[in-house]
Order: sequence, then structure tokens, then C-alpha cells
Amino acid sequence: MANRLSRSTSPYLLQHADNPVDWWPWGAEAFAEARERGVPVLLSVGYSSCHWCHVMAHESFEDEGVAAHLNERFVPVKVDREERPDVDAVYMEAVQAATGQGGWPMTVFLTPDAEPFYFGTYFPPEPRHGMPSFRQVLDGVSAAWRDRRDEVDEVAARIVKDLGERQSAYGASVTPGAKELDAAVLALAREYDADHGGFGGAPKFPASMAVEFLLRHHARTGSEDALRMAADSCEAMARGGIYDQLGGGFARYAVDRTWTVPHFEKMLYDNALLCRVYAHLWRSTGSEFARRVALETADFMVRELRTSEGGFASALDADSDRKEEGAREAHPQKGGGGRREGGSHAEGAFYAWTPEELRDVLGEQDAAFAAALFGVTREGTFEEGASVLQLAADAAPADADRAASVRERLLAAREERPRPGRDDKVVAAWNGLAIAALAETGAYFDRPDLVRAALDAADVLVRVHMDQAGRLARTSRDGVAGANSGVLEDYADVAEGFLALAGVTGEGVWLDFAGLFLDSVLHHFVAADGTLYDTADDAEELIRRPQDPTDNATPSGWTAAAGALLSYAAHTGSSAHREAAERALGVVGALAPRAPRFIGWGLAVAEAALDGPREIAVVGAPDDPATAALHRAALLATAPGAVVAPGAPGSDEFPLLHERPLVRDRPAAYVCRHFVCDAPTTDPAALARSVQGVQASLRE
Repeated sequence: MANRLSRSTSPYLLQHADNPVDWWPWGAEAFAEARERGVPVLLSVGYSSCHWCHVMAHESFEDEGVAAHLNERFVPVKVDREERPDVDAVYMEAVQAATGQGGWPMTVFLTPDAEPFYFGTYFPPEPRHGMPSFRQVLDGVSAAWRDRRDEVDEVAARIVKDLGERQSAYGASVTPGAKELDAAVLALAREYDADHGGFGGAPKFPASMAVEFLLRHHARTGSEDALRMAADSCEAMARGGIYDQLGGGFARYAVDRTWTVPHFEKMLYDNALLCRVYAHLWRSTGSEFARRVALETADFMVRELRTSEGGFASALDADSDRKEEGAREAHPQKGGGGRREGGSHAEGAFYAWTPEELRDVLGEQDAAFAAALFGVTREGTFEEGASVLQLAADAAPADADRAASVRERLLAAREERPRPGRDDKVVAAWNGLAIAALAETGAYFDRPDLVRAALDAADVLVRVHMDQAGRLARTSRDGVAGANSGVLEDYADVAEGFLALAGVTGEGVWLDFAGLFLDSVLHHFVAADGTLYDTADDAEELIRRPQDPTDNATPSGWTAAAGALLSYAAHTGSSAHREAAERALGVVGALAPRAPRFIGWGLAVAEAALDGPREIAVVGAPDDPATAALHRAALLATAPGAVVAPGAPGSDEFPLLHERPLVRDRPAAYVCRHFVCDAPTTDPAALARSVQGVQASLRE
């Protein structure tokens, strides 16, 4: 019999709807039930593409005995962290403060007043590696609740008090200038992996926001070190196993420092951010490799994540089924689970290849060619002789046609394998990131289909996610908005996407919508001191109002808002939006010297603020090739954060077009920066030189 989650719109919650655990969704009713029964709440937080969430579900939540024990002594509450990032953030902060680490699945025990008192992540079904079993944890917590209730209440109250007293202790607000940005590059250089690209060790995450900062820093200063770290990291990632060498798109992270074995889930936000970064790397260097990766990643998003309504689904699962004849005994390794007998769920099963599997598809000679091209060995790089496909640095084949044929045939064969599951909910923020990436990639590489996909997704956000008051819903599914309100990152990233779309299409309505969402930011998310909260002032009250400026897998709502506010101010001349952006950037100067990897988007925004950002108005008939040439030169500007406003003479689509006439009856471009404007130009090459930072080349 299905539990209460069967009425949910979250694919993750629906995965648990048939558990014998009597799950409740997050809400006042669950805590009222706990209060009435006099039992604690078990809060379990995860997401649909989380491998270890699936493992714990199978081992414990699908077990009738564990479920009966849990139902008797607790009120179990299941939360999709992607639907409720506010709930996740508050309790993750408590977990990290108490244990020094965190992750998903997150397991937290709460009083009926939602106060946390015991924490953990994954718990195995039997004691293992120093971890107690989940059943032991349940017994211990239940005994403490029954026999030491005063102590439990005291601990819970102290945790809540400590969380409430925690300020934004990131250091004094410092307006980031050239000195702070130079220091951030040096700090990144100390963390840079010169041997394998990227930053830090294992597990290694794609630092897309830090790379964006480095590209902007290079454009502003000419720093070759910044460009080298950005370009080499991008090449290493795209040659590694973290990148899908057959179908395009990036996995979440690598379990090693060499980018060899990924954690196989594919997230919309990673691919949107990385697609844009590779497009910007091409814009800076002309790299054909970067162009290919940007386009393949864009095509992956459209092909595999686009929903029937036109939005983009959240993720593809790390796990998929193995066919019976290909099943192997489980041998778990660091970073993921093993393959299981009987064709059951296994991490990476869709993506890994053995030499025998290559021969089955390609024949002996082409299999040997493919093995050399993609690093498939008899020993394997993953599990039991299977390899994750990579592209060696020296693997530029002389026979490009043969390589393309091999890729095509392997991809076709892979399509016959059981596919990973897809979480098809549409998250507003992540769709905003995808809109920006697809609009710009489509414009750079003459792919109007990608721009059209960005427009379709923007239409979904307006039609489905936005209410009559201009407020955003966090998620939707099957064209129906979810019940959870948008958080700061939703407003900021959607505004960012719409601003990029406005510059590409010349449709000022997207600038208007961005302004509407940023007004919500100013009215509902800004504190009296100019800092930003992650939830609105009228959102559900939790034990703490979350407020975190540091980037994680995506730009923080704080720094994303700073960027969108800055761009909107450049478009409109609004001093209120500019001042709000500058106040929000104060935390960047404080964090930049000691944690540049975790404030990368803030650093990128600070580069834009320091450079201007430049305001480029392109005036001319839309169907005039001369207008198109100027518009293209403007879009290819590497000057950090430059905004583009194209339109016909006399158009009121954009404020930057006001009183900007043709020049000698020819299309013209106007460039302004720090309240000073250059003479208008009709020459695309001259325009390119004026908006390339220290660069002076026009990309054809």
C-alpha cells in the first residue's frame, strides 16, 4: 500500500511512495503528529540521482522489519533537497557544525518542534567500517528520547541557539578591487593541479565558476597564468572519464584526481554551467576542442534533458540496470557501488565498456582502434575489467572519419542498454542557467535551434512557474507548478538567463521579466545591511533563515543575484540595482583570498564590476547583414560581463537604444563604460577591438 508520498510531484519522493516506511512529506502535519504521539521525527533528505540514497533506500527503507521499527518509534519525513533547498541548507549546516562533514542521504533526528539533536548521513544495514547500523542508530536515538529526554531537549535547544547566533562570519565586508582579484588568482594557483588540471584532490569537482572567473581575469588583465589554468582544466576534464565521450555532457564529479572515474549522475546545472564555460573558452581562444565540447554538451541537454513542455529535467541517475547476461558480482569501490547480480541496479552500467563489448559492436580491428582511442584496457579503469571511456591527450586520430564512425556505432549500441532514470522535475534556477548557456552557445555557433530551445524553456518559466504577482515556484512537473516557493537562486539564475536571452534575441521583454524578478530580490531577500538571505521574508519560517554566499555545485543565490543585479543596472542605468550588487559583492573581497574556489561566481561578477561592465548598443535593421555583423562582434566580447542591447533605430526594446541613431544611414554600435562612451562605430572589427579587454582580435 502506498504511503503519503504517492500524492507528491517530486520524482524522488515518488520513488519512496511504495516503501513500507510510513513517510510524511515535510509540513506542519508531520510535526503535529510527532507532538501528539510524543515521538521524535526522522528527517531523511536526498535526491533522485543520488546513488547512496538509492542504496540506503534498498537496504533499510524497503526492509519490512526496519520499517515497522521506524514507524513505531518515529514520524519519518522524506524531503527532496532539490525541491526544498532551504530545509536542506538549514539542517546540513547543523550536520556540518556537529560532525565536521555532510552529504546525502542526510539523516537528522528532530524534536516535534523541528529542533535537531542527532545527525548522520548514510547508515548501513549492518555495522561496517566503524559505522553503526541504521537499526542500532534507531535503537540508540529511541532509548535516549525515552530515558534521557531532558538531555535531548537541552542538546536540541543549544544547537538551535548556536545556529541562530551564527552570523555571516566571513570577515569584514571588502569591496573587491584589482588587488583582491589578483590575490584570488594566486590563491587558486596554489590549489591548482598542474599535472591533471582542476583544483584540489579527490574527489574532484568541475570548478566551472572559478574557470569563468579566470577567463574574465585574463580578458581584463592579460594574465597568461589565469588563461592557462582555465584552458588546461577544461581540456583535462573533457578528455577524462567525467565527460561522456560518446553522447556528450558531464558527470557530477570524479572520484579520483585524474578525472578517470566519475560519479555517473548527470545534473542539468553542471552541464549548463560547463556548456557556457566551454563556449566562453572558445570565445577567448578560438579552440576548436572547446567549441566541440560546448556544442556536444548543449546537444546532450536538449536531447536527453528536455521535457515535453520545453523545460529541462533536473538530472539523469548514476545507476541503471544491467542486462542479465552482462551481470557481475558486486565489488564496491570508493565513490560508488558495485554491479549486482541478476541485472539489478548498478552505478555506471550504462557508460562503461570492456574490450569484449567493443569487439561485439565493432569487430576486431575497429575495437582495437577504439580501445586505443578511448583507453579501454583488459584490466579496466572502473570495475571488473570495464573501463570508462577517456580521450588521451595524444589521441587525436589521423583517421577522424573512422573515429566518428566508431563513436556513432558505440553510441547506437549503448542506446540498447537499459537507460539511467531521469528526474523530470523542472527546477527554475537550473533552467535559468540552461537558458543562458543555450542562448549564447546557439548565437556563437550559428545554431538557432539552441536559441529556440532557450526560448521554449524561458516560456515554461513564465507560463508555469510565475504567478500573477511575479513570484516564482521552485519546481514544476508535467507542466504543473509545485507547491514550494522559489528561493534566491531561482530569482537570480532565471534573471541571469533572461538577460542573456535578451542580448541574443533582441527581445526586450526578457529584460522586463528579469527586472520583475530582481525587484522581488530587492523587496524580499535583502537584509537591512545589504546582505542577502536565501529565502524570502514571507517564506516558511524554519529554525534559522538560511544565508550562505559561498558557491557549491551552482552559484550561490547571493553571488548570482549580485551578477544579475549588476547586468540589469548596466542595461537600465538603475543606481538602486547597481548599489545592491556592490553591497552584495562585499563578501567576495572578504572570502577571495582564502576560499576562491567557493566564491568563484562572486569573483567573476567582481571582474565585471571592475571592468564596467561595458554597455554595447547595436542599432540597425534586424535583417541587415551589417547589423548582424555588429551584433555578433558584440556578443563575442570578452570584456567581463558586457551587456548587449540590439534593436532597430528608434526601438524602445532596451533603454540602451534610447537616442542612438544610425551613423551615416548605416548600422552602428555604441560602447559605454563607467559613464564614458566611445564614438559610435560601423566597423565590426573596430567594435571587436573595443570590447575584447586586452584582446584585439575578431572571431570570424
